[in-house]
Amino acid sequence: MSAIDTLLADARSGLDRVDPARARELQEAGALLVDIRPLANREAEGEIPGAVVVERIHLEWRLAPDSEWRLPGVTEDSTVVVLCNEGYSSSLAAADLQRLGLPHATDLEGGFRAWAAAGLPVQTGGSPAVP
Repeated sequence: MSAIDTLLADARSGLDRVDPARARELQEAGALLVDIRPLANREAEGEIPGAVVVERIHLEWRLAPDSEWRLPGVTEDSTVVVLCNEGYSSSLAAADLQRLGLPHATDLEGGFRAWAAAGLPVQTGGSPAVP
């Protein structure tokens, strides 16, 4: 097994990953969906309505419960579902968020593409990321 495969397996071992239908249920119940995909992917494929776009380089600062730069309303009790294109980098990101104090952070299995393939709502992409 390669080093990245080991890292990914370790990250996922602590996550209760969710499929698109469950992610939608969580979003409807108040969970924060966080899209970390690059702008080019969001422009080409669209976005999930209501998801917050946070560039990967800002993710920890915007979501760490004790960060002075965190998004309004984010606490250690927040449920956060991170999504990328296919569900790989989002697993690593969600594990990082758990280490920073968000025990209910997880990611979307299959990423945005699985969401879209499941026929769930998608809107035109290109929203600006949270600065």
